[in-house]
Amino acid sequence: MTRRTSRRRSRGASTSVGATVIILLLAGLVFLFNRVTGSNPAATPTPPAETVLSDDWYHLYFTAPKNPDTPADHHSGIDELVVESVNAARQTIDLAGYEINLASVADALAAAHGRGVRVRVVTDSDNLEEEAITVIERAGIPFVGDRREALMHDKFMVVDGATVWTGSMNFTVNDVYRNNNNFIQIQSTRIALNYTQEFEEMFSEDRFGPSSPADTPAPSATINGTPLEVMFSPEDNPARRIVELIRQARTSIYFMAFSFTSDEIAEAMLERAAAGVKLQGLFEESQYNSNQGTEYDRLRQSPNVEVRLDGNRYNMHHKVIVIDGQIVITGSYNFSRAAEESNDENVLILHNAEIAAQYLVEFVKLFEMGR
Repeated sequence: MTRRTSRRRSRGASTSVGATVIILLLAGLVFLFNRVTGSNPAATPTPPAETVLSDDWYHLYFTAPKNPDTPADHHSGIDELVVESVNAARQTIDLAGYEINLASVADALAAAHGRGVRVRVVTDSDNLEEEAITVIERAGIPFVGDRREALMHDKFMVVDGATVWTGSMNFTVNDVYRNNNNFIQIQSTRIALNYTQEFEEMFSEDRFGPSSPADTPAPSATINGTPLEVMFSPEDNPARRIVELIRQARTSIYFMAFSFTSDEIAEAMLERAAAGVKLQGLFEESQYNSNQGTEYDRLRQSPNVEVRLDGNRYNMHHKVIVIDGQIVITGSYNFSRAAEESNDENVLILHNAEIAAQYLVEFVKLFEMGR
């Protein structure tokens, strides 16, 4: 079930994973176990696959792709949780998705519209021919495309002005069942207001990319003791903040990158690695083979860095950085010039060791499968 991390056994040799990762991972899992069970700190933690990472204000999910994948495996995924959220909506649903081809989501949106919920959709114009968009259109749901060469690359949904879904996962069969992705549900009217404002700029004002104003209502907030930061690009210049956080790293930086061509982010990572900070990363192989200016070779050539290409026959689609086992950077934002300067993107930064620990579980699993 996608409420949990995958039970698959890793193919790579665990001995190749840095000692710092293991220490952080074990510490994080002990923290998770103690939180769930209230056990003595000396107790042995349950395997991460048995842990549902959730709190009153968030639920975090990772996809669990199978290899090989068959249509018979396409059930019990994150899409079913998204549909549950849509079915529970009473007033409004705003969905911004680069690509939408999940019939279950389209049907749920149509049903919500039919019972009087205000449903609106923004997508990238390159994907307007999807059958799911046809279902949405036939239901009478208003939708807009960006009508430009750069991408409307967001992946978020706001329900009733209080629930936000966001992460690296497109609303597609591939991203739910074949690709490695993360998706987080956050309960917060303050955080939801940020995403609603961004949605309004695209849907109501027809402002995409560089024309979008830097007017995020609550760029920072604290929920149950967890500081969060919300940014949108290009207007908020996320790279500047990402570089700032990387340069503050003291012990470790781990990343999973579908596309990584940002010189400034790579340079900041190399600076910290040279200062003794542990740096490990995973790149999507297909993007390494096709991208111009990928940072893989540059990082691989450093004696203080270990990077690998992913082992998923489909795509490792994460856009994640974990810093010092305390800070998680996630969202739709690839570490690239296009994401920084021209696409519509969203970035979520969470300052929470418990959440960081689960992203490290995902990192270790996929890193060991890499090469």
